[in-house]
Amino acid sequence: MDESSHTHETKYRQYFNWNTIVQVGLVGFTTLGFLLTALKLPEYGLLVALISEVFWLYSSYRAWKEANQIGIFITTIVITLILIMGVVNYWFL
Repeated sequence: MDESSHTHETKYRQYFNWNTIVQVGLVGFTTLGFLLTALKLPEYGLLVALISEVFWLYSSYRAWKEANQIGIFITTIVITLILIMGVVNYWFL
């Protein structure tokens, strides 16, 4: 393996890792959820926002464990429960 191919692989791993996927998912799904809600499509906005909670839960759990930010984790759990109630309200009741 030559030097340039090793450097390319290192840069690829630097930018395309699990943390990058989580951050893109967090911002993308959260923004799309708010956008759908603002466009008067709250039933879809809630679904997309609930998907974003997977990324929020992971990030906030890490923040709690690595930086003792338990408030972020608790808030994320509460918001997840609220979104679940909204999805149940719009889609099942």
